[in-house]
Amino acid sequence: MDKKKIEELIRLVEESDVSELTVSGFFRSVRIVKEAPPAAAPVVAAHATPTTAEAAAPAVDRAEETPDAADRDSGLVPISSPMVGTFYEAPSPDSPPYARQGDHVNKGQVVCIVEAMKLLNEIESEVSGTVVRVAVENAQAVEFGQALFMVEPD
Repeated sequence: MDKKKIEELIRLVEESDVSELTVSGFFRSVRIVKEAPPAAAPVVAAHATPTTAEAAAPAVDRAEETPDAADRDSGLVPISSPMVGTFYEAPSPDSPPYARQGDHVNKGQVVCIVEAMKLLNEIESEVSGTVVRVAVENAQAVEFGQALFMVEPD
Protein backbone atom coordinates (compact mmCIF):
# COMPACT_ATOMS: atom_id res chain seq x y z
CA MET A 1 0.00 0.00 0.00
CA ASP A 2 1.50 3.33 -1.00
CA LYS A 3 1.74 6.50 1.06
CA LYS A 4 -1.11 8.29 -0.76
CA LYS A 5 -3.57 5.46 -0.06
CA ILE A 6 -2.60 5.42 3.62
CA GLU A 7 -3.01 9.21 3.85
CA GLU A 8 -6.44 8.91 2.22
CA LEU A 9 -7.47 6.23 4.73
CA ILE A 10 -6.32 8.44 7.62
CA ARG A 11 -8.34 11.36 6.24
CA LEU A 12 -11.44 9.17 5.85
CA VAL A 13 -11.16 7.92 9.45
CA GLU A 14 -10.68 11.46 10.77
CA GLU A 15 -13.77 12.71 8.91
CA SER A 16 -16.02 9.82 9.93
CA ASP A 17 -17.47 8.36 13.14
CA VAL A 18 -15.20 5.32 12.78
CA SER A 19 -12.70 5.08 15.64
CA GLU A 20 -10.54 2.28 14.25
CA LEU A 21 -9.85 0.83 10.81
CA THR A 22 -7.71 -2.16 9.85
CA VAL A 23 -6.88 -2.92 6.22
CA SER A 24 -5.04 -6.15 5.44
CA GLY A 25 -3.33 -6.88 2.18
CA PHE A 26 -1.27 -9.77 0.87
CA PHE A 27 1.95 -8.84 2.67
CA ARG A 28 0.99 -5.80 4.76
CA SER A 29 -1.58 -4.66 7.24
CA VAL A 30 -2.44 -1.08 8.23
CA ARG A 31 -4.31 -0.19 11.42
CA ILE A 32 -5.54 3.36 11.96
CA VAL A 33 -6.89 4.32 15.39
CA LYS A 34 -8.53 7.68 16.04
CA GLU A 35 -8.01 9.08 19.52
CA ALA A 36 -11.09 10.26 21.39
CA PRO A 37 -11.42 14.03 21.64
CA PRO A 38 -10.30 15.41 25.00
CA ALA A 39 -13.08 15.47 27.57
CA ALA A 40 -14.52 18.80 28.58
CA ALA A 41 -13.09 20.25 31.77
CA PRO A 42 -15.16 19.24 34.79
CA VAL A 43 -17.25 21.90 36.46
CA VAL A 44 -15.99 22.64 39.94
CA ALA A 45 -18.83 22.64 42.46
CA ALA A 46 -17.06 25.10 44.77
CA HIS A 47 -17.60 27.88 42.20
CA ALA A 48 -21.25 27.06 41.60
CA THR A 49 -23.96 29.15 43.19
CA PRO A 50 -26.24 26.98 45.35
CA THR A 51 -29.89 26.80 44.39
CA THR A 52 -32.53 27.93 46.87
CA ALA A 53 -33.23 24.32 47.91
CA GLU A 54 -29.52 23.59 48.40
CA ALA A 55 -29.02 26.76 50.42
CA ALA A 56 -31.94 25.88 52.72
CA ALA A 57 -30.89 22.25 53.18
CA PRO A 58 -28.60 21.35 56.07
CA ALA A 59 -24.97 20.68 55.16
CA VAL A 60 -24.28 16.98 54.51
CA ASP A 61 -20.84 15.44 54.09
CA ARG A 62 -21.05 13.99 50.56
CA ALA A 63 -17.82 12.03 51.02
CA GLU A 64 -19.59 9.72 53.47
CA GLU A 65 -22.45 9.08 51.06
CA THR A 66 -20.40 7.98 48.06
CA PRO A 67 -16.83 6.81 48.53
CA ASP A 68 -14.64 8.38 45.89
CA ALA A 69 -12.40 6.11 43.83
CA ALA A 70 -9.46 8.45 44.46
CA ASP A 71 -9.92 8.07 48.22
CA ARG A 72 -10.20 4.31 47.89
CA ASP A 73 -6.99 4.20 45.85
CA SER A 74 -5.02 6.74 47.88
CA GLY A 75 -1.63 5.36 48.78
CA LEU A 76 -1.77 2.85 45.92
CA VAL A 77 0.57 3.00 42.94
CA PRO A 78 -0.88 2.29 39.50
CA ILE A 79 0.89 0.17 36.92
CA SER A 80 -0.21 1.90 33.74
CA SER A 81 -0.27 0.87 30.11
CA PRO A 82 2.57 2.50 28.19
CA MET A 83 0.65 2.17 24.91
CA VAL A 84 -2.71 1.59 23.26
CA GLY A 85 -3.35 -2.10 22.76
CA THR A 86 -4.97 -5.26 24.12
CA PHE A 87 -4.34 -6.41 27.71
CA TYR A 88 -3.47 -10.06 28.30
CA GLU A 89 -3.04 -11.39 31.83
CA ALA A 90 -1.04 -14.48 30.78
CA PRO A 91 1.41 -15.48 28.04
CA SER A 92 -1.15 -17.93 26.58
CA PRO A 93 -4.82 -18.80 27.20
CA ASP A 94 -3.95 -21.97 29.11
CA SER A 95 -1.21 -20.37 31.27
CA PRO A 96 -1.81 -18.88 34.72
CA PRO A 97 -1.92 -15.05 34.96
CA TYR A 98 1.35 -13.24 35.59
CA ALA A 99 -0.19 -11.38 38.55
CA ARG A 100 -3.50 -11.73 40.39
CA GLN A 101 -5.18 -9.71 43.10
CA GLY A 102 -3.37 -10.43 46.36
CA ASP A 103 -0.10 -11.47 44.70
CA HIS A 104 3.18 -9.86 45.70
CA VAL A 105 5.13 -8.39 42.77
CA ASN A 106 8.70 -7.14 42.63
CA LYS A 107 10.01 -4.14 40.74
CA GLY A 108 10.86 -5.28 37.20
CA GLN A 109 8.64 -8.38 37.36
CA VAL A 110 6.43 -8.99 34.29
CA VAL A 111 2.78 -8.49 35.31
CA CYS A 112 0.99 -8.69 31.93
CA ILE A 113 1.28 -8.31 28.18
CA VAL A 114 -0.09 -5.49 26.04
CA GLU A 115 -0.38 -6.40 22.37
CA ALA A 116 0.04 -3.47 20.03
CA MET A 117 0.19 -3.85 16.26
CA LYS A 118 0.81 -7.61 16.47
CA LEU A 119 3.72 -7.10 18.89
CA LEU A 120 3.51 -8.61 22.38
CA ASN A 121 4.97 -6.16 24.91
CA GLU A 122 5.73 -7.45 28.41
CA ILE A 123 4.74 -4.88 31.03
CA GLU A 124 6.90 -4.82 34.13
CA SER A 125 5.98 -3.62 37.60
CA GLU A 126 7.43 -0.23 38.47
CA VAL A 127 7.18 -0.92 42.21
CA SER A 128 7.42 -3.80 44.68
CA GLY A 129 4.24 -4.49 46.60
CA THR A 130 0.92 -6.31 46.74
CA VAL A 131 -1.58 -6.20 43.88
CA VAL A 132 -4.74 -4.76 45.41
CA ARG A 133 -6.78 -4.64 42.23
CA VAL A 134 -6.54 -5.76 38.62
CA ALA A 135 -8.23 -2.85 36.86
CA VAL A 136 -8.95 -4.45 33.47
CA GLU A 137 -10.37 -7.70 32.10
CA ASN A 138 -8.33 -10.16 30.08
CA ALA A 139 -8.31 -9.39 26.32
CA GLN A 140 -9.73 -5.90 26.95
CA ALA A 141 -8.58 -2.93 24.87
CA VAL A 142 -6.54 -0.44 26.92
CA GLU A 143 -5.51 3.15 26.34
CA PHE A 144 -2.17 4.87 26.86
CA GLY A 145 -1.77 5.69 30.56
CA GLN A 146 -4.74 3.57 31.68
CA ALA A 147 -4.21 1.88 35.06
CA LEU A 148 -3.86 -1.89 34.65
CA PHE A 149 -3.08 -2.78 38.28
CA MET A 150 -3.25 -0.94 41.60
CA VAL A 151 -0.36 -1.91 43.89
CA GLU A 152 0.11 -1.22 47.58
CA PRO A 153 3.85 -0.56 47.81
CA ASP A 154 6.02 -2.32 50.40
